[in-house]
Amino acid sequence: MSKPREEKYHAILDAATEAFALYGYFTCQVSKIAKLAGVADGTIYLYFKNKEDILVSLFSDRMGKFIQEILHSVVQYQTTQEKLLCIIRTHFRYLQENRSLAIVTQIELRQSDPKIREAISGPLRDYFHLIEQVLAEGIEREEIVLADVKVGRQMFFGTLDAVISDWVSSKKPRPLEGIEDLVFDLMRGAFRIKE
Repeated sequence: MSKPREEKYHAILDAATEAFALYGYFTCQVSKIAKLAGVADGTIYLYFKNKEDILVSLFSDRMGKFIQEILHSVVQYQTTQEKLLCIIRTHFRYLQENRSLAIVTQIELRQSDPKIREAISGPLRDYFHLIEQVLAEGIEREEIVLADVKVGRQMFFGTLDAVISDWVSSKKPRPLEGIEDLVFDLMRGAFRIKE
């Protein structure tokens, strides 16, 4: 993709993120995305087949960047404790900096049909795999106590997900800084993390 074409593609995804967060995926018209992106309605269809394709592309692109950021950050740490805390901090920081994306991922994607959920499952599987890998390494190094990695991942991700869902639905969202330490303290107890 040429640079101008790539820039327009990302401008449309940025506009779609804002539009879906403002109007909701189901009621949002492609014309609203085009207006926010500063392009003609027909231009959208040069990049995407339909509104569903925009949502899937948005999630794949943004979650892909999110996961790459976490992977890049996690490799800088040695212990399970440091890696889990890094994941928590990166998760909260990224979504706090991208509130519209948080709204779309927490609200709109959960209401989508199974076909869309299946199309976006790749990036989520990558994220789940990363969490499971950190937990498995922690067990192997005897830095945590955990009988089932999958259940541990579900608990870990579920906690992060619940915090973000509450933050997104709050009428006056508070900053997420500081909450990551509280969440990590819960994980420390649950996984019996050794320092």
